[in-house]
Amino acid sequence: MIFGKKVVVVLPAFQAGKTLERTVAEIPREVADEVLLVDDASRDDTVEVARRLGIRTLVHERNLGYGGNQKTCYREALKLGADIVVMLHPDYQYSPRLVGAMVHMVASGHYDIALGSRILAQSALAGGMPFYKYISNRFLTFVQNVLMGQKLSEYHTGYRAYSREVLASLPLDENSDDFIFDNEVLCQAVRAGFRIGELSCPTRYFPEASSINLRRSLVYGLGVLRCALRNARWSRASRDRKPTIRNRIP
Repeated sequence: MIFGKKVVVVLPAFQAGKTLERTVAEIPREVADEVLLVDDASRDDTVEVARRLGIRTLVHERNLGYGGNQKTCYREALKLGADIVVMLHPDYQYSPRLVGAMVHMVASGHYDIALGSRILAQSALAGGMPFYKYISNRFLTFVQNVLMGQKLSEYHTGYRAYSREVLASLPLDENSDDFIFDNEVLCQAVRAGFRIGELSCPTRYFPEASSINLRRSLVYGLGVLRCALRNARWSRASRDRKPTIRNRIP
């Protein structure tokens, strides 16, 4: 626990058998009270590795998608009594050693959400991010900041910490089950007036790390723009208000 708050690290997993052990080994157990893996019908040995490591494991009988996986992660983390939930990809792309820093940002009371940014204070390209992904990240982030009145370095990181209030308040079940889910959550959080902080996080790109292809990246980019446009007119008016929307996830 940090400041008396229970911390649950959730791992939305798909085909993560080759990287899971390295990821789990670097999660600081003095910070994480629970580690929960939700497997999205992987065809490799992800579940076997998770159970061998002794972490709490749930398995989807069919693939529900990246967003669908996270919905299960957050639902179950709240059932476990989490005060702070850290979402960490089990593909070892983001540094698990920064879990503690992200938790402290939320536990301090300064922020409701902490993002591990690939852009702040280092070059994502040096970590192997494909050039077209870097350019699209910067372009989409610029447009989103203009539309939503924010100053975030990126909206597209897969490394996040949320307070319980965020996850219990936002209508997460209304969001997509695909990769756009992460962006929809941030748009909802901005609209609801939650405070968002960022932490510099080095990342690694290698064959075993998950990544979407060019076609799906284009679909994702169009979805991001639609999401920002849909929420832009609300964000400025509600930035300083607490949310009144209640989550439909039980």
